[in-house]
Amino acid sequence: MKARDLKIAIIVGSTRPGRVGRGVADWVVEQTKSREASYELIDLAEVNLPFLDEAVPPSMGQYQNEHTKRWAEKIAPFDGFIFVTPEYNHSTSAALKNALDFIYAEWNNKAAAFVGYGSLGGARAIEHLRAIASELQIAHVRQQLSFSLFTDFENFSTFKPQDNHLQAAQTMLDQLERWAGAMKTLRSS
Repeated sequence: MKARDLKIAIIVGSTRPGRVGRGVADWVVEQTKSREASYELIDLAEVNLPFLDEAVPPSMGQYQNEHTKRWAEKIAPFDGFIFVTPEYNHSTSAALKNALDFIYAEWNNKAAAFVGYGSLGGARAIEHLRAIASELQIAHVRQQLSFSLFTDFENFSTFKPQDNHLQAAQTMLDQLERWAGAMKTLRSS
């Protein structure tokens, strides 16, 4: 599987006013510019999903609401994902968890990487996302990016990552593209 055949979504997991997640996601997008794979930013604030309102569990694939069908159609073509998550109360955001919970098959047998930010670099949010991803049958790569509000942000609000994240980002993207390619062949067989 050639990297140029891969389509990967970068999903901004925060919707709150004044969030810093969009700046983090925009930086991740910049790191993908020289890559062969196709990367697309999806901002959950623009998707605007309501709180989960499907009567039938998503694993049944019987989506009733138009917003759910649109979300499923948006996610289905991707081979992999980069989840950009804040850490709220030792976990990921409710908006990202909700977006993950809305659909099921569209996540299956794909790959993911995680980018976290917070006082401890979003580490606990990423750990929770790893468990959620496993249940959704998303293979997740080892390399992650963790940005500290104390060292990678100016005044806790303006994203200014340290240079050491540049190489880590490329390692994460290398791993994600390899796994996304492998999972794509699995889905094709």
